[in-house]
Amino acid sequence: MKAEEFDAAFESGENMLPHLDLDGAVRRNQQVRRVNVDFPLWMVKELDRRARRLGVTRQSLLKVYIAASLRDQGETTPLPL
Repeated sequence: MKAEEFDAAFESGENMLPHLDLDGAVRRNQQVRRVNVDFPLWMVKELDRRARRLGVTRQSLLKVYIAASLRDQGETTPLPL
């Protein structure tokens, strides 16, 4: 499919997934590095309570909180959310 055909199909609202090779897709700046952080028990319980209320995992909640804090402080490049 030529780029012009792809663009026209996209603009017309066609489902583009059959035209994409997602097996080779790479999300830039999304490399993962595992870190260990110790929290007081009361904090873990509160994080778990909030995560349950939102229907997400504790890890997801922490990622959102930290990304928002970094973005709000404006001391880093914009983060994709």
